[in-house]
Amino acid sequence: MDVEAASSSQASQRQVRLHLTTRDGDIALPDGTGPILVPTGLRRYALSTLVNNLLSNEKPIPLEFLVNGTYLRTSIDEYLTANGISAETTLEVEYVRALIPPLHIASFLHDDWVSSVDVLSATSLTGGASVSAGQERILSGSYDGILRMWNMSSQTIAVSPDASEGGHTASIKASKIISPTQLASAGLDRTVRLWKYTEDEDGSAGRITPQLELYGHKSGVDSLSVHAPSNRMLSASADHTVGFWSTRKSDAPTAPAELLPSNASRSSKRRKLNSSVTVPQRGPLALLSSHTGPVSAAIFDAKDSTVGYSTSWDHSLRTWDLVTSALVDTRTTSHSLLSLEHLPELHLLAAGTSARHITLIDPRASATSVSVMTLRGHTNAVVTLARDPHSTYGLISGSHDGTCRIWDVRSTKTDTDGIVGRDIYCIPRKSLEESGKEGSKRIGGDGIKVFGVCWDNSVGIVSAGEDKRIQINRGEGVLQAEPPKTN
Repeated sequence: MDVEAASSSQASQRQVRLHLTTRDGDIALPDGTGPILVPTGLRRYALSTLVNNLLSNEKPIPLEFLVNGTYLRTSIDEYLTANGISAETTLEVEYVRALIPPLHIASFLHDDWVSSVDVLSATSLTGGASVSAGQERILSGSYDGILRMWNMSSQTIAVSPDASEGGHTASIKASKIISPTQLASAGLDRTVRLWKYTEDEDGSAGRITPQLELYGHKSGVDSLSVHAPSNRMLSASADHTVGFWSTRKSDAPTAPAELLPSNASRSSKRRKLNSSVTVPQRGPLALLSSHTGPVSAAIFDAKDSTVGYSTSWDHSLRTWDLVTSALVDTRTTSHSLLSLEHLPELHLLAAGTSARHITLIDPRASATSVSVMTLRGHTNAVVTLARDPHSTYGLISGSHDGTCRIWDVRSTKTDTDGIVGRDIYCIPRKSLEESGKEGSKRIGGDGIKVFGVCWDNSVGIVSAGEDKRIQINRGEGVLQAEPPKTN
């Protein structure tokens, strides 16, 4: 027997005590289940089988295992050796439902860069509206100034009018579905726009019709957030302000006269377009002004629509009382903040930075530090974030490095920078693989930056980028092997 085989045999004969716990009540072991003795040669799949047997599951649930905040990617023995832990120790092991690898499903090709995406599905809607399986829709906003509505067969079933017919006069940077019949968008033409959306009965064609033009910003608008139940929206602009808007024409104030196209300064270099369509024009409920740099993102608190949060190139995260338009709190970080998402059950806000990482911030007044945790793995600016609809602890990010990365905030380690998390999966742009230049930063003269990402329970992970594509990734099948390692 050679040395390696002897070592493996010795590891399989050693045993260690595991105390198995989970935060998911649906898969918790019965009360009173104490530490169990297992061979140290076991790996993730064998441990998953063991726990499923203990739970008497007829249909096994794929599980992952966190030991001291780190996902187990080796045998237990290798983990013990690498971390200098004795087999006499009782290991505290948390098990969680395994993430299913997000496989590429489809890509929808555009004529220009795709800045943003949103999904209409049964799981994306609030209220009584419903969407049948297979009838989901994807909305995209593009640098060509056009909104497009797609069906799941990659067909464009509706496009928004161009500038001469009441559409955007510059690139669209944000697009949102408010309801099955109402859309919102914003862009570099400084406007926020509302649209009426209708479809033929058979769903083969639709129409996007101008409904309302909202004026208030003096520079381009980079992001939008909608809260459909309260008919409210937030916008983030390069003019250093956060816009607070109504999606109802009857509630919206008169538009500021000096910002309307017909009254714009004649010295402006922007070409004026005489639209043949008359669209009602309104102003903001409020402009929240406190940031000292361009505002990159503004979102509603996921559990309280009277509270808003914003991030800016001025390095700050700010909390707003939307009822009084008052600034409630300011947290200053070390880097420009470019994107924002709320993890409400954890009382955390995730902010993507220009320094290639994501910082998790506790916005509550009782928080003693600015950054609770740092998520590292991207190699360029993190410009878009979305919550995992399946998990309290999951997050996806999109970056100018051309990847989307999935994070589980339970997977952490402590180093000189404090608590640090690593991504669980990395999703590259499919266009790189198809071009035969995987690993390259450019393809066919075009970049691969990711600009927008949306994670929907029904459709999956939908991302948009500089490769002029919407890309859809979704987990399929059961995780039977060790998850792929990422850089």
